Amino acid sequence: MDRPYPKLTVTPKGERALRGGHPWVYAAEVTEDEGGWNTGDIVDVYSQKGRWLGAGYGSHTSKIQVRILSQNTNDRFDEAFYRRRIHYAVEYRRMVMGPHFSACRLVFGESDHLPGLTVDRYNDVLVSEVLCAGTDRMKGLLYPLLLDELGGQVSAVYERSDSPLRHKEGLPPYVGWAVGQASGQTVITQNGIRFNVDYINGQKTGFFLDQLSNRRAVMELSQGRTVLDCFTHTGGFALHAAMGGAASVTAVDVSQTALDTARENAALNGLENIQFLREDVFRLLTAMSQQGGRSAYDLIILDPPAFTKGRDTVDAAYRGYKQINLRAMKLLPRGGLLATCSCSHFMTDEKFRQMLSSAAKDAVVSLRQVFTGRQAPDHPILWGVPETDYLKFYIFQVV
Repeated sequence: MDRPYPKLTVTPKGERALRGGHPWVYAAEVTEDEGGWNTGDIVDVYSQKGRWLGAGYGSHTSKIQVRILSQNTNDRFDEAFYRRRIHYAVEYRRMVMGPHFSACRLVFGESDHLPGLTVDRYNDVLVSEVLCAGTDRMKGLLYPLLLDELGGQVSAVYERSDSPLRHKEGLPPYVGWAVGQASGQTVITQNGIRFNVDYINGQKTGFFLDQLSNRRAVMELSQGRTVLDCFTHTGGFALHAAMGGAASVTAVDVSQTALDTARENAALNGLENIQFLREDVFRLLTAMSQQGGRSAYDLIILDPPAFTKGRDTVDAAYRGYKQINLRAMKLLPRGGLLATCSCSHFMTDEKFRQMLSSAAKDAVVSLRQVFTGRQAPDHPILWGVPETDYLKFYIFQVV
């Protein structure tokens, strides 16, 4: 059957990637281009032997030349197609998030076969980020479909499409209300704990929803412990530890703005056993280690920002992760707990575990694994797409 879209042909390597489930075609893998299309148009991808491999959004400016939308020859990219995609994404969150459905990630890009689109829900507002030209072109359709799917529970969409990645698609940054308007702030609940969310000025889309399950694990292990929460941001782990019955919690961050929000969050929940400290975590851990001996803390939480956002900085990130983990291991008393994580997919689980083993060896301790986690299920990991598997989280007993 003749298809209406321009044709691109890829190398055997590109074919293997697509048949293995990876949804990107890199420009280096394109051997023939029929032409006649613009960035954001839908194009067809074929093998060297003329086998159709899929269709997706094309780009003349990005190293990712095609982001696959579908590998089903029967799909037509009309409103019904996008309505189905939105329905599948939202219905999945209804299934896995239960009481947390009112504050969760509704769309996670390629994991939901909606390339370059991230949508978080905060009660009656959606906060979106659009990173590819094809999706940017379709957002005027996608946002109303999302509101329809949520049946009146959501009335506004705020877009925060200001990532530098948009430049690779030839897109200017855009920040502002896409549908309706609201106050810019709301209060969500995670694991029974209330948090203020500033989705206009906060980092990312306003809150790090992906640590939901890992925060619950920390809460369940905090009873009676003296806790040091490093890189606390707005207090996600600190409040969970306090709510879990910690004897005391020290929450550390270099940002006074983040600490102010964390303090407000503690007050919102009536938690008074948290001390907030503005300090660079690297300097703090160094100073504590120079004092000699073990610290008074018997649970240390390390939730740093991504130390690497590219392959060329992985080695430097490895050293940074090792530095803070080594010092935490040395500070903990025998039987103390270390909760540690990385949110960069470039720091693979294999590298992260290798780093932890090396740090433990240098600290002359053994690690007894208590818990291992990943991102919450509203950020689904799509097998065959390693970019969707980014958050590594471990809790160890130091012995």
